[in-house]
Amino acid sequence: MRPLRYSINVTLDGCCDHREGVPDEELHRHAVENLDRADALLFGRVTYQMMESAFRPAWTGEWPAWMEPFRRTIDAAKKYVVSSTLQRVDWNAELVRGDLATAVRQLKREPGKGLFVGGVKLPLALAELDLIDEYEFVVQPRLVGHGPTLFAGLSKRVELRLVSRLEFGSGAVAMRYEPRR
Repeated sequence: MRPLRYSINVTLDGCCDHREGVPDEELHRHAVENLDRADALLFGRVTYQMMESAFRPAWTGEWPAWMEPFRRTIDAAKKYVVSSTLQRVDWNAELVRGDLATAVRQLKREPGKGLFVGGVKLPLALAELDLIDEYEFVVQPRLVGHGPTLFAGLSKRVELRLVSRLEFGSGAVAMRYEPRR
């Protein structure tokens, strides 16, 4: 069974707005290493469209060159998109329809290294269904005082066990957890 892994940048005050994370070269290398542990990405509509607009086009020099490996990895990855509003997707993607729990359990049963989920709303739904096998929070050393927060509205407590911790030169800390089941 492939594990479903979740990783997100979050500020010390809990903000998970992607514009506040400001990852650097070292954090992008770490993200590529994470993505290499997966056969496919699982996105909700909002994350899929955001990633597509940012990382589908060929590199034009608008970003630092060190972001190109991350862009190439995202661009090439198989993607599953959970959406009830999109009629079709491309960019090496497939729509996931129907019951979320059934669909994700089926994806997890397929052979491979793993699935990687990103975003905010979809991981909340997956946490509610107890389908996430690993959580990674990359805590950024800043306070922003606004924005969406992680797992807002979660209806139950999810007990986690720390399995690894990695400090970056920027002061960010990646903490990886597994659910206590």
